[in-house]
Amino acid sequence: MFGLRKVIFFILLITAIISGIYFFSKKIEEKNLKTEVEFGVTFSQKKAESLNLDWRETYLAILKDLKVKKIRLSAYWDEIERNLGEYNFESLDWQIERVEKEGGEIILAIGQKLPGWPECHLPKWVNGLSKEEREDSLIIFLRKVIERYKEKKVIKVWQVENEPFLTWFGICPPFDKDFFKREINLVRSLDNRPIIVSESGELSTWLPASRYADILGITMYRVVWNPYFKYFTYPYPAGLYFLKGEIVKFLSGVKKIICLELQAEPWSDKPLIEVPFSEQIRLMNIEKFKKIIEFAKRAGFPENYFWGVEWWYWLKEKGDDSIWQEVKKLW
Repeated sequence: MFGLRKVIFFILLITAIISGIYFFSKKIEEKNLKTEVEFGVTFSQKKAESLNLDWRETYLAILKDLKVKKIRLSAYWDEIERNLGEYNFESLDWQIERVEKEGGEIILAIGQKLPGWPECHLPKWVNGLSKEEREDSLIIFLRKVIERYKEKKVIKVWQVENEPFLTWFGICPPFDKDFFKREINLVRSLDNRPIIVSESGELSTWLPASRYADILGITMYRVVWNPYFKYFTYPYPAGLYFLKGEIVKFLSGVKKIICLELQAEPWSDKPLIEVPFSEQIRLMNIEKFKKIIEFAKRAGFPENYFWGVEWWYWLKEKGDDSIWQEVKKLW
């Protein structure tokens, strides 16, 4: 009987704690709705090409039609240094110059683990290298990128790696914290702009990255797919993200937290180009998109970068421009 009472007490205590968190979260959300937030996008040439889009046409539409002013770009190692010691910055130069002309600003992601599957984007020639040789080659590449663009005032922030502490996700070499420190130290030695380090908003405490970051970037995904649960909706209220952020600021000393990836496209178990159109619309449509915007506003982070802008353009080309037109209202 005494054991049963302990179990009942424990269940009631947990229920009270969860209820309290949800109640407090809702109060936070009401306050956050009165706060101004900004929106931007992540753009990937690779992502656009995977949807069989003309990536330059897509990019110009994002800048000129949507009039996006905040954009995250990636310096993909496998695209820029396809052969050892041979660098081709033409595509990235073009992307950066177009943002300059439109009066926008850029977060530039650098490293080996960058936005988009397979997460780590290593050139094929590193396959025959030892761990030390691969890391030394990456350091040389990072130096090349920073020295090329550090005079570009349009670049406001460097992002060093993408979710580096989410070590089980992606096709990547084993994570080495000491080498990550080496990357951070290199960037700080070459330029004084702020550094973003990112974490999974749903699957991390956020503390590991916050110890290295000037700005902590987090993800905000609502509906995901995995082989165990298939489609799964995260139950977290928006205010819980904000509350968690305030705790992390207190514990780590990081001053600013932004949403670096705000889900705004379907998440499936296969490339989007292979997913039936009807299934894509079921997973992400204008009604769900509006709810995502509302959710981000309730979470209250000052900046939010959408993930899925290439898909919006693909959708528009298929005859459904509802999301494309809706997002224009944000700028």
